[in-house]
Amino acid sequence: MIGRTVSHYRLLEKLGEGGMGVVYKAHDLTLKRTVALKFLPPHALSTEEQMTRFLQEARAAAALSHPNICTIFEIGDAEGQTFIAMEYLGGGSLKEKIRSAPLKPEEIVRIGVQIAEGLCEAQAKGIVHRDIKPANIMMTERGTVKILDFGLAKLAGQGEITRTGTTVGTVAYMSPEQAQGKEVDHRTDIWSLGVVLYEMSSGQLPFRGDYEQATVYSILNEAPLPISRDLRLPAELLSIISKALSKDPDHRYESAADISRELKFLRNRPGVVSEGTTAFGRREPSIAVLPLANLSADKEQEYFCDGMAEEIINALTNVGGLRVVSRTSAFMFKDRQEDIREIGRRLNVETLLEGSVRKSGKRLRITAQLVNVSNGYHLWSQRYDREMEDVFAIHDEISLAIVDELKGKLLGKEKEAIVRRHTNDPEAYNSYLRGRYYWNKRTDEGFRKGIECFQAAIERDAGYVLAYAGLADCYNLLGWYCFEHPKETFPKAKAAAEKALQIDCNLAEALTSLAYARLFYDWDYSDAESKFKLAMRLNPGYGTVHQWYAEYLLVTGQAEEAIEEARKALELDPLCLVFHAVLGLAYYISFQFERAIDQFKKMIEMDPNFFVAHFGLGEAYTLSGQHKEAVAEFKKAIALLGRSSLMLSFLAQAYAAWGKRNEAEKVLDELDEISRTKAAYVPPYFRAVVHVNLGDLDEAFERLNTAHSEHDPWLLYLKVDPAWIDLRSDPRYVSVLRRMGLREAS
Repeated sequence: MIGRTVSHYRLLEKLGEGGMGVVYKAHDLTLKRTVALKFLPPHALSTEEQMTRFLQEARAAAALSHPNICTIFEIGDAEGQTFIAMEYLGGGSLKEKIRSAPLKPEEIVRIGVQIAEGLCEAQAKGIVHRDIKPANIMMTERGTVKILDFGLAKLAGQGEITRTGTTVGTVAYMSPEQAQGKEVDHRTDIWSLGVVLYEMSSGQLPFRGDYEQATVYSILNEAPLPISRDLRLPAELLSIISKALSKDPDHRYESAADISRELKFLRNRPGVVSEGTTAFGRREPSIAVLPLANLSADKEQEYFCDGMAEEIINALTNVGGLRVVSRTSAFMFKDRQEDIREIGRRLNVETLLEGSVRKSGKRLRITAQLVNVSNGYHLWSQRYDREMEDVFAIHDEISLAIVDELKGKLLGKEKEAIVRRHTNDPEAYNSYLRGRYYWNKRTDEGFRKGIECFQAAIERDAGYVLAYAGLADCYNLLGWYCFEHPKETFPKAKAAAEKALQIDCNLAEALTSLAYARLFYDWDYSDAESKFKLAMRLNPGYGTVHQWYAEYLLVTGQAEEAIEEARKALELDPLCLVFHAVLGLAYYISFQFERAIDQFKKMIEMDPNFFVAHFGLGEAYTLSGQHKEAVAEFKKAIALLGRSSLMLSFLAQAYAAWGKRNEAEKVLDELDEISRTKAAYVPPYFRAVVHVNLGDLDEAFERLNTAHSEHDPWLLYLKVDPAWIDLRSDPRYVSVLRRMGLREAS
């Protein structure tokens, strides 16, 4: 075959041979480039059904375009043989790389991230590889990872046990569901990636047998073989592998994007080796503080129980070497009767703190138990019968007792950080906890009750810095959600944040609140950016600063950077729905509508009653031209939140984009009535977008000018909102941007 010309390719040398055909290095005589040609074996396409299926799979695979996926150039036929022309990579396979010895942790993570990123692209297009293994992963001479053979696994029927003792495919890398011949989805690739990570880490396979059926039995019934502790692998890497190799697909990572985020997070902390054990090796101490059960007769004391758990979480995050699960992720298990070991596995921690609070008048009874997740045994338990005035001492005792149990000793500075207090007044503290409880509801009523509570805390203790930050947050979001006029809310937010910074100039929460107001109301981009960055330096574990900085990056036209920042927030708090929403927003602003739709659907699966997920999905549907679906989602959001001016504005926009002028104008009439009665703030920015979609451009630009004069916070999206893409050369559009201090969009 060497030297022959097939179609317009001259064969140069044989590169390899396997179950799915022979691969040659070839020269493309037409485009003058080097390619790889894979000739498929005749038995693979012996029937018309097989050929049809192959073409369907191959076309889907050829549509994939990603730096970590081998590009397919052409599918052809010559002399009765079907071939695939693809990019020539040079280098060698991952199989060759790991043949001699296990890889170093930093190299495992670097390669793992690239494989996961390639799978992200495939999953976004609904494509499952089904045969991820080192032989199908190429390493270019520059170290770039490329995944081969998308679609060929399904063509070959890989994934079914065809008869007793015989399998088609690469058994050692099959997921349990694939080995059983069940229907598979993208999570089978996550399992296979887990096997590859394990093999890179140890040089061996996690499941082995003397023959194929024995290997299948091991995959279905046995735990992975332990990785030698002598390899001293990072605990986080072992945890990632363990989760990817969960036999139940529902217990694995939900997507390749999730495992990619965790690997990227680990990439920034190379070489971590810590104490403790996992199924594979060593790991650092870790804990999740579950919501404390409310045993009080007054069910309104729920806020106190939640607040106390949150305070303990905040205290423990100051301990170096102790991994603490974020509030949002831990609180997902509130009021759910699940096995302790299952909760620990899902949160990927060794220990859980659970307990209860019984409050009667000024008397408190608090019980706390520290539980070992692996066996369910109590490591430590204590009961506290105290007066309300002792609540701070209880926090300190619980936190220090946990640290003592987990770490054995505590550095002085860490202990000082744990017992740091922002108020000594129990009533002020009580009001603050209640305020945060209401703020987290993200509703008009919640923000207003939160304001009352934070003001009550300040009346009790005028120096209570956290209460001022909470007050600023409520006013910021009252304005952003258009529950009140921005000129009424954002100046109050700034005043509260500035007061907090007078008390403590290094409080990250207050800096973040002030930066948000400076961005969305003052349009002072430089000052907002500097404050966000300072807050991140002071408290890199504060998820909200990463969320709001991502929004800054979005509105200033830095979409890719915004996506990365949103992912940082999710690394800190993977179950926080608001953080997920910002990532979805970043996707559709960067015209990645399919990813945005997938992101918001994922949020709805997590919590179907979170209105933000429905209006985010509705906006993604609107911009992608799926108008009927968009209207349905906005109606769901309205049913959950009520007929707020913001939700109605989105609904009017969806009707206008759909071409349903009458329906859009009816909603606009309702918005006019809301504005006339001052029941809420009606953002003129969205009125402008509605008129753009209706073709009323003069009216649209008049509304933009109104939005500018009123400092409508949503006007900040003007530069990047896809709704304006056809008008970006209009002088009136450019004029508004310049008045806001924004340069024209590219």
